[in-house]
Amino acid sequence: MSPENESQAAASYENPITILSLNPSVDISYEVDQLVTNQKIRSSQTNYYPGGNGINVARSLKELQMPCSCYNIIGGESGRLLLRLLGDKLLGSHHYFNVDGETRLNAIVQEKNPYGQYEVDSIGPEIPKNISKLILDEFIKASQNTIAVLTGSIPPGVDKTVYQTLTDTISRQNCKVIVDSNGEELQHVLKSSPYLLRLNRFVLESIVNRRLEDAEEVASAAREIQLKGAQNVCVTLGQQGALLVTQQNSLFCNAPKMRIKSTVGCGDSIMSGMISAIYQNKTAEETLRLGIICASATASHPGTELFDYAEVTKEYEEMEVITLDI
Repeated sequence: MSPENESQAAASYENPITILSLNPSVDISYEVDQLVTNQKIRSSQTNYYPGGNGINVARSLKELQMPCSCYNIIGGESGRLLLRLLGDKLLGSHHYFNVDGETRLNAIVQEKNPYGQYEVDSIGPEIPKNISKLILDEFIKASQNTIAVLTGSIPPGVDKTVYQTLTDTISRQNCKVIVDSNGEELQHVLKSSPYLLRLNRFVLESIVNRRLEDAEEVASAAREIQLKGAQNVCVTLGQQGALLVTQQNSLFCNAPKMRIKSTVGCGDSIMSGMISAIYQNKTAEETLRLGIICASATASHPGTELFDYAEVTKEYEEMEVITLDI
């Protein structure tokens, strides 16, 4: 991400973007008319998707024609289903390690009347220390002179400080580390000054322990996080858009108006759009704008279906990037 007053430069990275996805999933999406307590509800539509934050980011980057490599751990029959669902989407870019146990099965229920979306996530399989070391060593080796993405939940058996340790290590390899995390993992990784941290308003409110009513309040809270360690902080605001707080300034961009079908995968999509822009040395304004375009395009699809390339190459004149000076 270039400072706001710099012009676009050619990409300068030597290697593909690397993505760590320790806890991928198979996402099962159900559409129902209405949930009724203690009653069996028939789904009008059921879909299966390859999922998990890192898998979604990798798929999105491929759609944006960005070079990337994804590293993850799979297990059991659900892991084999994940591979079948992926097909050739990550052909030549997918590096996975097998463990006992089962890859997560996550459920998304979309209620039509009244409209609502409910998600239930599994924990994931226990990861033996030898497998954890193998994948982390491979990931560190690949993450030189590029952008490294750490995203998604940390499975049982892996230390909660793993993102902090990786950020410390990989940052010394001329690599920009981008993190999408929350909870205990987020508190740890802040100590290592990642290049970009992505979180939503709810997570930010839980960190600063107060309600954030408008964009200015969100920007001020994000600035607090930025000053604690992260070089840049992106806060997503759902249908309202997103903010990007950099070392130079704070920016807000509204989202284009469209019918929302599902919000699953939107956070991963904004990540992929911003990563793509950073990889190409775009300005901060261009970085935020592309991220929101990708997220909004994903929101127009049902279930956990992601955007396609044609959708993000359209012009969205109603999207305005505003400098907040916070």
